[in-house]
Amino acid sequence: MAWYYVGAVERDRDNAGRARNARPRDGLGRPLPRGATGIPTMPDDLEVTPSSALALAQSLLDEGRPFHAHEVLEAAWKSAPPSERELWRGLAQLAVGLTHLRRGNATGAAALLSRAADRIEAFGPAPHQIDGPGLVAWARTVVAGADPDPSVPRLRLT
Repeated sequence: MAWYYVGAVERDRDNAGRARNARPRDGLGRPLPRGATGIPTMPDDLEVTPSSALALAQSLLDEGRPFHAHEVLEAAWKSAPPSERELWRGLAQLAVGLTHLRRGNATGAAALLSRAADRIEAFGPAPHQIDGPGLVAWARTVVAGADPDPSVPRLRLT
């Protein structure tokens, strides 16, 4: 990891010059001071099957780590067949929306959860036993403010 100065601010960059943040993160993905002990993040090159992505993301959501669940769902989105990418993008946005909600950013949460619900709903019947209607209802309930401290959504039908 190389260091570059942007104005008076140091930025982590990889060897190709792309911005990276090597600082440790807390359970909600917020950067911690350098040298602090953080929660391990998901590798940038994570490769997952749809089934393993959903299982790992659900486990992370259940552990109160929606930011990390988003990283898993984003990896699935990037490797999904073109016909499923918008669904996986919506699932990743749902996890980011929950991250914002847990961080106290109600405005950001509402924006992301609305986009997530729209994407998931537009997809229609979801593959991989994903509970599309349940996730859409969960997101819209949170956005409406009907549940100020919602339980973690279930990604799959049980």
